[in-house]
Amino acid sequence: MDKGRFGVPAWFGDWVIALGVAALLLGTGLSGKRPDADPAWLGYALLAAGGLALVARRLAPRAVLAVTGLCAVGYQVAGFEVLAVSYLVAVYGAVRAGYRALTVAASVTLLAALHLTALVFRDGPAGEALAQARHVLEVAWLVAAFAAGEALRQAERRAAEAERTKEETARRRADEERLRIARELHDSLTHQISVIKVQSEVAVHVARRRGEQVPEALLAIQEAGREASRELRATLEALRDDDTTPPPGLDDIPELVKRFQATGLEVSLTIEGHRNDVPAAVGRTAYRIVQESLTNIVRHSAATASVRIAHRPDALAIRVDDDGRAIPGAAPTPGLGLLGMRERVTALGGRLRAEPRSEGGFTVRAELPVNGAS
Repeated sequence: MDKGRFGVPAWFGDWVIALGVAALLLGTGLSGKRPDADPAWLGYALLAAGGLALVARRLAPRAVLAVTGLCAVGYQVAGFEVLAVSYLVAVYGAVRAGYRALTVAASVTLLAALHLTALVFRDGPAGEALAQARHVLEVAWLVAAFAAGEALRQAERRAAEAERTKEETARRRADEERLRIARELHDSLTHQISVIKVQSEVAVHVARRRGEQVPEALLAIQEAGREASRELRATLEALRDDDTTPPPGLDDIPELVKRFQATGLEVSLTIEGHRNDVPAAVGRTAYRIVQESLTNIVRHSAATASVRIAHRPDALAIRVDDDGRAIPGAAPTPGLGLLGMRERVTALGGRLRAEPRSEGGFTVRAELPVNGAS
């Protein structure tokens, strides 16, 4: 619910203003010179209607501007010389809402209509009739209402701009902090991974020089070290907005599956549907889901796995199954990998399910919308 400056609901304030203006107009009409014409009751009704119309000044400022203007003309025809306070408030509201040109055009039209009405429906000299029209809508009051609405509109615009700038500054500082952490993480991990890579390459080289068969596990460690180094560099460069080495995406999943097959994991890859243009963020998330799922299988179950990717018109469906030791009905342990996958999927507006299968093993299923992701 919208609140006003003092914590009062906006609708309550609008009703207070509308009732107050209606009471002011009626009081002025009753205390002033009463017309002798029969439709005096119509004039009172128009005075009240002009004030009560201000209830909708926030929701429909243009309609309220038109209604209050017509009411001012109407009660002038009925013989009431009452300042059009309701129209002045409507001018303020319309200008505050941004309808400046429309308000100027409506005010010029209303001034002309009031003067024309005074000449047609008032007896006596033309100068006296025009003076009565000016009593209904003073130009000075009109300019003041316009200026007040414009001043508040500018103040609100500056406040919104200041809030937006504050949010952008906070976001930029958060991005800088994440980049700093990424650099520190890169520096610390690169050293350790480099040691692993160098040691594995030396071991492979020595084994080949001796004519010995190189173990598959050692080759997998060597390739994993190289891939980890590449990914660390790619991730850091992506954080630096460097597009020369894009992070892995959907097209890199077949190579990822081959690397896991080289470690001894029995894993198959199935791609279904017609390949559509997939946003880069969706491709990166799909790659990470498959990578994390297969890594968990290697760590915890060493089972047979299957990866299925389905291209749909509005989504990319990913499913990774294994026939490991997961117990049906048991809740999965929320590790960092699973939490990271869920955060990536949620950020794209997708859905993720990770749970034991009824027939045994574990399944990870994700649906990533391909419309609107960037």
